[in-house]
Amino acid sequence: MTTNSPAATDAAAPTVKIDIWSDVACPWCYVGKRRLETALGRLAESGDGPQVEIEYHSFELAPDTPVDFDGTEVDFLAGHKGMPRAQVEQMLAQMTQLAAAEGLSYDFDALQHTKTLTAHELLHHAKAHGKQLEMKERLLKAYFEEGRHVGRVEELADLAAEVGLDRAEVLAALEDGRYADDVQADIDQARAYGINGVPFFVVDGRYGVSGAQDPAVFVQVLRQAATERDAA
Repeated sequence: MTTNSPAATDAAAPTVKIDIWSDVACPWCYVGKRRLETALGRLAESGDGPQVEIEYHSFELAPDTPVDFDGTEVDFLAGHKGMPRAQVEQMLAQMTQLAAAEGLSYDFDALQHTKTLTAHELLHHAKAHGKQLEMKERLLKAYFEEGRHVGRVEELADLAAEVGLDRAEVLAALEDGRYADDVQADIDQARAYGINGVPFFVVDGRYGVSGAQDPAVFVQVLRQAATERDAA
């Protein structure tokens, strides 16, 4: 999937592929997405950025999560990680503040924790229809800022329609599981790469960037990848 990045102003500029392993229910993934976007904006301003092609890949941080989890995000993390509730509350408050610095309004009180496997199937459907980047943004915003339930097929179909996908087609795709193998292939590839946490960015198939790094890190890696592609 190619994004007409603002950094992509020169038709002769090399194209750098960024493969991103990410989960919809990952707060750092949304932050990492914003920091990458900031990096692309800086490259655009400098006028020497490469063209960028971005593709998201599936990763489940908590595959044992039920679709309908009965409890709050604090309940889930306290139980899943065995952490004291006060520590979880402090951690979420810090995450909310950190996200706010990136222009994101996390609402962990409203968040509905759920299994994200079907949301990943939707992202593959969106990719097949040229809407993966828009769908990824919509899912993250729905989950972290709006308290939407991104584990239910009907809700996912509603969100898909908002980005221009055909709701009936989405329902059919999610109900027959046609993208389940693609999701599993992404998860298997992550395992083959040794990825055990997300976000994880693979730049031009050569450089791995783990975590929601500072935009300057992405700028440096993208420039290096473009320089090497030019030299080749």
